Amino acid sequence: MVEALKKNPKWQGRRGPVVLVIMDGVGYGKYEEGDAVKASKMKYLDWFHDNCPHTQLKAHGTAVGLPSDDDMGNSEVGHNAMGCGRVFAQGAKLVGESISSGKMFEGDTWKKLVKNVNDKNSAFHFIGLVSDGNVHSHIDHLKAMITQANKDGVKKIRVHALLDGRDVPPTSALEYFEPLEEFLAGFAGCDYCIASGGGRMYMTMDRYGADWSMVDRGWKAHVLGEGRKFASACEAIKKYREENPAVLDQDMHEFVIAKDGKAVGTIEDGDSVVYFNFRGDRALEISAAFEGDSSFDKFDRVRVPAVEYAGMMEYDGDNHKPAQYLVNPPSIDRTMGEYLTKSGVHLMAISETQKYGHVTYFFNGNRPGEFDKSLETYVEVPSDVVPFEQRPWMKCAEITDKVIEAIKSGKYDHIRLNFPNGDMVGHTGVFNAVVCSMEGMDLQLGRIRDAVKEAGGIMCITADHGNSDDMYEHKKDGSVAKGADGEPKSKTSHSLNPVPGIIYDPEYKGEYDTENLNEGLGISSWPSTIMTLMGFEAPSDYDKSIINLK
Repeated sequence: MVEALKKNPKWQGRRGPVVLVIMDGVGYGKYEEGDAVKASKMKYLDWFHDNCPHTQLKAHGTAVGLPSDDDMGNSEVGHNAMGCGRVFAQGAKLVGESISSGKMFEGDTWKKLVKNVNDKNSAFHFIGLVSDGNVHSHIDHLKAMITQANKDGVKKIRVHALLDGRDVPPTSALEYFEPLEEFLAGFAGCDYCIASGGGRMYMTMDRYGADWSMVDRGWKAHVLGEGRKFASACEAIKKYREENPAVLDQDMHEFVIAKDGKAVGTIEDGDSVVYFNFRGDRALEISAAFEGDSSFDKFDRVRVPAVEYAGMMEYDGDNHKPAQYLVNPPSIDRTMGEYLTKSGVHLMAISETQKYGHVTYFFNGNRPGEFDKSLETYVEVPSDVVPFEQRPWMKCAEITDKVIEAIKSGKYDHIRLNFPNGDMVGHTGVFNAVVCSMEGMDLQLGRIRDAVKEAGGIMCITADHGNSDDMYEHKKDGSVAKGADGEPKSKTSHSLNPVPGIIYDPEYKGEYDTENLNEGLGISSWPSTIMTLMGFEAPSDYDKSIINLK
């Protein structure tokens, strides 16, 4: 049970709002070469570093609930951590533990999926991202499920394999697909193969309703078997690259594996289907397509096979979507948003479509909707449906317009916002576009600073993980890896770098120690910090605040 926060007797906070600015994908780079943040003219971000107390915060690995410190952070777990003030075991870790313990395969859902195909002599389909990025999925999870299905007597398996190239090197697909094809062929007496696939940013993995045509393209390939046909997935990848050497894995068009001109893996009545991504944001739409009734109107599904469908996890806990899943999601409770609304705080959360769910759903502990609609305002600025490198400034100015309006209104005690530029443009691997995105965002930091100063508020600047700070592949000796053309190899995945922890407090009067911020913390320390800056006492089990009151 969440109760109202207690007022802090040491300090009652400022007259204006506490504004949390999340520069998505902006960390402190390890290497000079390839750091698009350092390469940019960041007048205002540099000003904050020169004039404000600041520290570096951990945003990857165990600091955000991932299995090890070799695991890069991501926007989902980062916003969970910044919203709930504690570290919870996250998707990758939960799934790995469920598989290693055997709990997944002892569960009713797995047994139901297997029994369905064995009773009907039908096919078991696995749809998801094939890589070891460990942000949305992990290929080891897929292989473990296929191995178990084989032990359980399943004779026909079809994998609908999405190319990554964002959480792993941008043209690394064959490193995963060649071993996977060999793995599938190794089950004697069974009919196992890849049936369809394509790039994750071209098909299937849309989020927040930004571009349902992606899901439509995935449905056509995975379910209907429609699309360009090839003899194998590896042949498809090689052919697409031969036709367009510049194509990135994430953007590759669909392929359908066919024999004698007929697709080998359409999804039919009586089949079982698992969407094996564990992260929820890019799983909800394809799940809705499988589970939606006749009122589903996002695209024409042509036919909807009667299947046993399950997600790797329950992607939407409040609305219980999908209806069946293999692993229970983290149970995140008592988030900052719930505490603040219980305490009568008026707050605003805003981003554009690409990250709107992060400052709402993920920030609130994977919970859709407001805690108290009378106190909360959620604002989504519609994203442009164009390649991010073509509009690298994205909607940062429009977001800032609304934030400044909110600050000036005097209505809000707390505002949180996300600038997606550093992450979404960072994933394209286009260095000069990322620089453009950083400089466009930096202008907005200056505008918000001036509004916060006028209102007598506080501005906290951070990120959910790194990305734009590490845009080139580096060798073990630290040198930049070069391609055949002599140019640096682009890196499109997140980094393991720390992120900013900056506090701009223009009406500071000595209430806390600005010279000795607490060190070694993760981004889960922001809720305690923000509550302290607002004049509240943070819950005793929340992670330590960045600041110490005098």
